[in-house]
Amino acid sequence: MKPVLKMSVLAATILLAVGCQDEKAAETKSAEPAKVEQVAAEAAPATFATEDEKAAYAIGASLAQYLSANLEQQKELGLNLDRESVLAGVSDVFSDKSRLTPEETQQALQDLDKRVSDIVEAKAQAEAEKTVKAGEEYRADFEKLDGVTKTESGLLYQVETAAEGDKPAATDTVKVHYKGMLTDGTEFDSSYKRNQPATFPLNQVIPGWTEGVQLMPVGSKFKFVIPPELAYGAQANPTIPANSTLVFEVELLEIVKAEKPATDAKTQ
Repeated sequence: MKPVLKMSVLAATILLAVGCQDEKAAETKSAEPAKVEQVAAEAAPATFATEDEKAAYAIGASLAQYLSANLEQQKELGLNLDRESVLAGVSDVFSDKSRLTPEETQQALQDLDKRVSDIVEAKAQAEAEKTVKAGEEYRADFEKLDGVTKTESGLLYQVETAAEGDKPAATDTVKVHYKGMLTDGTEFDSSYKRNQPATFPLNQVIPGWTEGVQLMPVGSKFKFVIPPELAYGAQANPTIPANSTLVFEVELLEIVKAEKPATDAKTQ
């Protein structure tokens, strides 16, 4: 995890201005109509004496956005990093009377990093356990349905549309239409929505697909329920949590034959 709030001393300076702006906004909301009109009349576009002053202000504003977002992230984790304490640190340092030495400041930030890391790890572990349990329950229920087959690896499938076509080998390239879902029904991918079938070598996808699609005759449609170890395992991405059981509806359209290289014409 990246260090937390390493830029806080510099970034927090802008919060002095932000705090003042918030106070003005609150006063304006509670003011009489005439007072509101007066404040609005007095408002004017920001002006700066020099380009350096403008650039310096822009740097502060940018850092304030970073810090505000960072403080909100910590709040979501249950940490109370209030603005007053941040501003107190800024004020003390600018007055050359910091209550922490540079070494103590660095240690405090390292301790914060550790706390954040521990919280995030605990949350991730709890979420992973929840996902694993949900997957196990879904697979157990699906396995009880009529027409469901379980392979030795743990892959579950159900034939939705039967066919008599050829079956692909692991080394074949196939063209399919498919829809991928989490066990709660959340759809994370669909070639149908893209209106474009997918074509790929069967030995270059997740194991559950490599095994399952080989069971499909061309023209058939299967529903697969793939346990985490045959999918992405503990690897997570923005749309698929770690240790997810995945549900796919797959329609095998074609086994794509490799184009044969052109042969030289026979000489007479």
